[in-house]
Amino acid sequence: QVQLQESGPGLVKPSQTLSLTCTVSGDSITTIAWSWIRQPPGKGLEWMGVLSTDGSTYYSPSLKSRTSISRDTSKNQFSLQLSSVTPEDTAVYYCVRDIGTVVAEYDAWGQGTLVTVSS
Repeated sequence: QVQLQESGPGLVKPSQTLSLTCTVSGDSITTIAWSWIRQPPGKGLEWMGVLSTDGSTYYSPSLKSRTSISRDTSKNQFSLQLSSVTPEDTAVYYCVRDIGTVVAEYDAWGQGTLVTVSS
């Protein structure tokens, strides 16, 4: 059974870079796609970007200039970096497995980690 676990600081100062890591067990990050999704307080889910099997990445147009997703295959981990954060980036951040072929289909989620942007 696949398990995903997000880790990283829960508090980031404005203008700094938010960095999170997702550790995957029960599946390989090289055999399927993985995404980052966030949910600000009181708002809906927002897809941020996807890491494909070959290591290529695709980002939400609204976040593309500030977002980077990378992977460490030796540790079966993938990471999110979001630069120049503001309080509007406060959200619960989830790493998810995407088993979709034509459209996204998320079948496994991490528990989520709350990141607060505040000075």
